[in-house]
Amino acid sequence: MNLSVYLIRHGETEWARSGRHTGLTDIPLTDAGREQAGFLLPIFDDVKFTRILSSPLQRALETAKLAGLGSRVELDKELLEWAYGDYEGLTTRQIRDRVPDWTVWTHPCPNGETIDQISLRAHRVVAKLRSIEGNVAIFSHGHFLRVLVCRWIGLSANHGSHYLLGTSTLSILGYESEVPVIKTWNGPLITAACAVPWRRPSFP
Repeated sequence: MNLSVYLIRHGETEWARSGRHTGLTDIPLTDAGREQAGFLLPIFDDVKFTRILSSPLQRALETAKLAGLGSRVELDKELLEWAYGDYEGLTTRQIRDRVPDWTVWTHPCPNGETIDQISLRAHRVVAKLRSIEGNVAIFSHGHFLRVLVCRWIGLSANHGSHYLLGTSTLSILGYESEVPVIKTWNGPLITAACAVPWRRPSFP
């Protein structure tokens, strides 16, 4: 199947840097996050995208614009981050003061989104992707993308706990024959050229 999906987790934010759960709070990139996003600009010069999709939140959308893809980006609410409810803005350590051994993969977020709800959302995105030919770029968020990769390869959402994903990273999904695969995962944008097929000749 002729489809490659480029997953870009947005650049650094203040909350991401301090480990605070950032769901629907719409905060900007840091200066470092903007610089990191800019590394994609020359890399994506050589990639032709059929569709470019982004979460509406500014940290994802700004990353897409800094990557040079802002003029073609389509906003998609399905790509929003996990809604953490009462745990929004808290660190895991702070949450565990209330609920020992808490993780987003094993415990609920009161007044937030359940793992089944985010899994269904990711499933709908995967279905949309499989109807597209060519390359697709997705600018989104850490926990949502970890669920998305699970649904891409047919795992349940809770397996996302094993797919660490940093800010300012590029991952690529695709197929081997007809089998959905992970081509690259959690590649820092500064080294992302290693993950993208190089089309320019090395010498004249």
